[in-house]
Amino acid sequence: MRTLAGITAGLTFVVIVVGAYVRLSDAGLGCPDWPLCYGKPIPDAGEDVRAWKEMVHRYLAGGLGLLIFALCLLAWRRRASPWLATAIAALVVFQATLGKWTVTMLLKPAIVVAHLAGGMTLLALLVWYFLERTSFHFPARALRLPAAAALSAVGLQILLGGWVSANYAALACPDLPLCLGQAVPPMDFRNAFHVLRELGRTGEGELLPQDALVAIQWSHRMFALVVVAAVGFAASRTWNVDRGMAALLAGLLLLQFSLGVANVALNLPLALAAAHNAGAAALLAALVVLNFFAFRDDSSTSR
Repeated sequence: MRTLAGITAGLTFVVIVVGAYVRLSDAGLGCPDWPLCYGKPIPDAGEDVRAWKEMVHRYLAGGLGLLIFALCLLAWRRRASPWLATAIAALVVFQATLGKWTVTMLLKPAIVVAHLAGGMTLLALLVWYFLERTSFHFPARALRLPAAAALSAVGLQILLGGWVSANYAALACPDLPLCLGQAVPPMDFRNAFHVLRELGRTGEGELLPQDALVAIQWSHRMFALVVVAAVGFAASRTWNVDRGMAALLAGLLLLQFSLGVANVALNLPLALAAAHNAGAAALLAALVVLNFFAFRDDSSTSR
């Protein structure tokens, strides 16, 4: 169970990163239909490379779904947290539905962000399930508040980052550390965070103004400072409990912040943009580990 859960969590991380690469390379609509691609299970040899990228992601996601169903079946047979495994299996079905809607609704921002959130939630739940199968433990009850605050901040920042990506607003502020040369540039928050709208359009169907894209990017930048404070505080508090975990949190935070800065400074190169997504997933997973031990019942035993 532990091995299968670990492999499944690892594949989830891979699917998240590949999905980000597909989206960032404008291959999200490489196949206009679902689940096939131009009516075929495998694109033709001469098909657009974007179709191949999209189908690789779909097959990886399909393999992940099979592993999760196998994990759920074994969980019930061995009475190993079967309800958590069932919730994970239900979530992967919903996640597949979101993947379909991402294509059929032509990259509608709300669906794209929901798909990202579903993938990150799957990763978090699978890491938690894996940890329940291990015997490793360190006393972290005193870290409950900073651990929960840091996890909440990172979760919200992931949603903001997904909203930036889904609206193609990553370079709406092309300069650093200011935005368009100002600390607080002109922004349109009403249209920026109108959820139920089409890509590149306002809720009324008009073209999304540049000020709305600026508001999206600026909000992501400002909340990054909150994340730095929350995760930094959690890492400092963890230092007296487990220096390895504290160093991991601090290292991932520094890496993720540096990748965010580099993406703007270097005009959003594809490799760095995908790495930024991977860094978010890794930081989320590390904070799930911290929260697991902070909220774990010390009297519980590994199963």
